[in-house]
Amino acid sequence: MLEARGLFKYYGSVPALRNVSFHIGPGQVLGYLGPNGSGKSTTVKLLTGILEPTRGQVLFSGKNIHDDLVSYRKRLGYVPEEANLYGYMTGEEYLEMVGTFREMPSPVLSQRVDGLLELFSLTSQRSVPMSSYSKGMRQKILLIAALMDDPEILILDEPLSGLDAVSSLIFRYLIQGLCSKGKAIFIAPTYSKSWKRLYATAHFAKRGSYCARVYRRSATADRAGLPLRISSCRWWRKKMFCGSQTILWT
Repeated sequence: MLEARGLFKYYGSVPALRNVSFHIGPGQVLGYLGPNGSGKSTTVKLLTGILEPTRGQVLFSGKNIHDDLVSYRKRLGYVPEEANLYGYMTGEEYLEMVGTFREMPSPVLSQRVDGLLELFSLTSQRSVPMSSYSKGMRQKILLIAALMDDPEILILDEPLSGLDAVSSLIFRYLIQGLCSKGKAIFIAPTYSKSWKRLYATAHFAKRGSYCARVYRRSATADRAGLPLRISSCRWWRKKMFCGSQTILWT
């Protein structure tokens, strides 16, 4: 469904991304992990069409997204790294604005906003200006805005940032439900143990280059909570996994 093919991105002569490729099919979640400066946010901006690659292509259903970027974005739900919202607007007003831009029918828009605000425990704050929202509340608004039009693709840059434990759990169950509906999901998270509960496949990046891939061995192993296995990568084994080739998180 969504494919990155040989992506390179240079800012002048400085490489931000070098030869990154992956594919996300319907019902799949791909986690894209790495330290600061590894090119995660640049990759996100390429996938959303905010930036164009220096070389390579981002393909949706086999077609370059820049051939018809407007149509592609209508099928896309996006949570940016920074929660830059209009502080003078209420949460409800902001979501209604987003739904209007996405040409959602009014009854559907109202129903989705009501349901998602209730799910994320924001109903009582719906008419409060977002300037008074906490970081976690602003993050919930961004998640709702990305989800409410039922997009085919979700691209999420650090979606758990600022969320409390309950909201993080709700998010995890939402992702599982969206996968069962055939959505393609790309997540670039803050590095944490919680990532392994979300992804069937995880790609690791270092200094803008593909470094390693982690995958679940089988659905049975996943249900049993068995370890994930990582492909060979000396740097990641040494720095992140203390020399082990197997991630033992449960």
